[in-house]
Amino acid sequence: MNLVIDESSRQVRQFVCDCCSAQADPTWANVYRDGAAVAVYYASCYHHNGVHEAWIDAILGTWGHDEFGDHITFGCRVGPVADSPVPAATLVDGGAAAPDSPIYGQKLSRDEGLGHVRLAEFWKIVDTILEQDDIVRGHIYGPAAPAGE
Repeated sequence: MNLVIDESSRQVRQFVCDCCSAQADPTWANVYRDGAAVAVYYASCYHHNGVHEAWIDAILGTWGHDEFGDHITFGCRVGPVADSPVPAATLVDGGAAAPDSPIYGQKLSRDEGLGHVRLAEFWKIVDTILEQDDIVRGHIYGPAAPAGE
């Protein structure tokens, strides 16, 4: 599955986190496969007490019209985990912080997501975000080293 982030759809905003009063950096964009939109994601990058983490919701479904009956929303947290030198992604309830809106379709709980037939597709979308979204990648892994280093 060859996925790409549609840079022309990208939105970036900043807000102050309710729980820690630190600045958070949300970004969102469409994800395409073979020229067709397959998902929209929302990634919020937080600086909770010096910990860099991103909370990602991805809405999978059909796009290009105002019908949302096939939409499902997965969620994950990407960041430090115990006993690991590298960040990891953990499935969480999808759309938990999102407003109630038909666009999210069925917001999957963690348990529903773990058993969902489209879970592997969601993880490929998360990989695409971590590879192609400069804001999320830089927040989780730090700034990229200059070429040749």
